Amino acid sequence: MAKLEIIVASTRPGRVGLSIGQWIEREARAHGGFSEVELVDLAEVNLPFMNEPNHPRLGQYTHQHTRDWSAKVAGADAFIFVMPEYNHGYNAELKNAIDYLHNEWQYKPVGLVSYGGVAAGTRAAQMIKQVLTALKMTPLIEAVSIPFVHQFVDEENQVSPNDVMTASAKAMFDELVRTSDILRPLREEARSSGM
Repeated sequence: MAKLEIIVASTRPGRVGLSIGQWIEREARAHGGFSEVELVDLAEVNLPFMNEPNHPRLGQYTHQHTRDWSAKVAGADAFIFVMPEYNHGYNAELKNAIDYLHNEWQYKPVGLVSYGGVAAGTRAAQMIKQVLTALKMTPLIEAVSIPFVHQFVDEENQVSPNDVMTASAKAMFDELVRTSDILRPLREEARSSGM
């Protein structure tokens, strides 16, 4: 079974991303298809703007925060990015977190949970796919796209999903499990060859 990391991309004060991430985490645990589910908040990871002198492909990290981030990403089999849309794109903190590493991302599927206004974050989701495929990740077609996100978050910052959100999450989890299993031999080969 796959170890799933759910990465909350927004670090903005007043964000709804953490609430969406916590809802996705509960749904992923209830799904039962993963050996482990971990919620990773980029606000807590608190990576500085890229400050490594060597190309990430080399894995020659000079900072402890990079080594810690590397270990977390390398230990996962699948990801979900919970991401806002900023000006038709994804946020800088998520791009920074991705760019810190290289080999650790390879041959891992990623589900996208996007949110925003009328477009539900889908423009950001489309934009990030070219970055993910450059790292040999597999972005899934199955996704959760949440329009007018604030209608689903109450005063206590709890998410009240509708049936479409819940069904979309289940379809995404199912596909993450299948795709992670299919890609497992490639991940194991890359790990054993030191990639």
